[in-house]
Amino acid sequence: MANYDEDTAFLGQKGQFFVILFFLLNAIYISTGFHGLYIVFVGASPSHHCRVADGNLSEEWMKASIPNETVNGKLQPSQCRRYSLETVRNLSALGYSPLEVNLTDITAETCVDGWSYSTEIYHSTIVSEWDLVCDSEWRVPFTTSTLYMGYLLGSLVSGQLSDRFGRKKVLFASLAAEALVILAQSFSDSWLLFCILYFFVGTFQISLYITAFVLGSEVLSKSLRVLFTTLGVFLHYCIGYMVLPWIAFAVRDWRSLLRVLSGLTVVYIPLWWLIPESPRWLLSQGRVLESEAIVREAAEKNKVSTPEVIFSESENSKFSALDVLRTRDIRKTTFLCLLLWMAINIGYFGLSLNTSNLSGDPFLNCFLSALTEVPAYMVSTLLLKSCPRRPVLSAFLVIGGGFLLLLQLIPESLPTLALALEMAGKFGFTMSFTVVYIYTAELYPTVLRNLGIGMCSSAARIGSITAPYIIFLGTFNKSLPYILMGSLTIASSIANMFLPETLGKVLPGTLEQMQKYQSQLLG
Repeated sequence: MANYDEDTAFLGQKGQFFVILFFLLNAIYISTGFHGLYIVFVGASPSHHCRVADGNLSEEWMKASIPNETVNGKLQPSQCRRYSLETVRNLSALGYSPLEVNLTDITAETCVDGWSYSTEIYHSTIVSEWDLVCDSEWRVPFTTSTLYMGYLLGSLVSGQLSDRFGRKKVLFASLAAEALVILAQSFSDSWLLFCILYFFVGTFQISLYITAFVLGSEVLSKSLRVLFTTLGVFLHYCIGYMVLPWIAFAVRDWRSLLRVLSGLTVVYIPLWWLIPESPRWLLSQGRVLESEAIVREAAEKNKVSTPEVIFSESENSKFSALDVLRTRDIRKTTFLCLLLWMAINIGYFGLSLNTSNLSGDPFLNCFLSALTEVPAYMVSTLLLKSCPRRPVLSAFLVIGGGFLLLLQLIPESLPTLALALEMAGKFGFTMSFTVVYIYTAELYPTVLRNLGIGMCSSAARIGSITAPYIIFLGTFNKSLPYILMGSLTIASSIANMFLPETLGKVLPGTLEQMQKYQSQLLG
């Protein structure tokens, strides 16, 4: 396969074809923002207490039936226990008021009649519908983890499917499947069915995310490719993230919310006729005429003339996951990329778990959480235009890992300083995510790019599944999680320096080109 960038140089850098495709692909990423994070509201736990199911009790006795307990230094009504209802009934029947009785002498019991939930913020959630509280509280974080498990499967499978059937088909199949599964999820009649469907939401969503990323990397011009894979992808994901709380604010029933989010996907249907297949992928499959047809259409939209023959040769080969381990250079690149993605994900997730919870309105808090990531995306976009990927990524990893190590030294009497360090660390990891995506896309050749990014994304999912268990080590030693995560991140910043620099280099099309470039850059 001839060098694609050189063969299509006549298309220019910012013609109409590239600009339209840039905005269409970015629009798809808005959906990933609110589809990936709706569990924040769907799985929210409203204020609750044991149900006191007795219409003969006075309001005063019903309120007194719930004991107070101290949680994190604050006195609040118990969420999982109540005073023995039989004893309370007897005392009430004898004419006693709660003020005349020493309530602490009454035996406490579990919520045998279920729970009563506040509807002040949420009209209903999966927590209130299936009583995922107290002894069943573990089911809420497990529900969230099923999404990451789906990410793991989708990362592994989508790359192979996309390399076999094409970027466009897998992209729109994933988008449609995700919408249909979310719609089906809104009709779940049990927590188990909800989790199973949520697993497939994760599978299709990461497939959509990765495939759209690869398609943009392969079709867009050099200048727009950097803008798309940095500011474009992540900023539009943030737009979806910021839109989500306002949709959830308007629709506070979890089933209705999922149906609205699923229904919004219909706006993407016309994009099937507007987004082309990747000419690079077609060329790698030996489908030269189809590839040339797309390039000629692009030239017409960009108002430039095309040569009589665009591509002089092609390569028609099939590739599998084993090909990313075929030679020593490719094995080294794959191993180092897997380490980078896992370390970044563990560090980012670790900081997120340790971030101080914001008080106040949950919808506004979600919006602000998304908003804080926007500056990191903007700064990284500016840096990637002219700065080498390798030292920039290592610098951001040192910043993120360094703050993880410093956090353990901050005394509890300085919460503001701890929060500032956490936000600075999160800023570093957010920028690392931006850089590692485009860096990985530039390292792998066209024939393995989707597969390579898929494997790296799988490593990231392993990181997200592992991180909570690393955090759990803090119950034995408070400093241990931060030492482990900080050390891993610093080590990955050093390992990163053994990868070749890709700034200003053409994307490799074949394995041979990848090996040739890496030999030149490292040699």
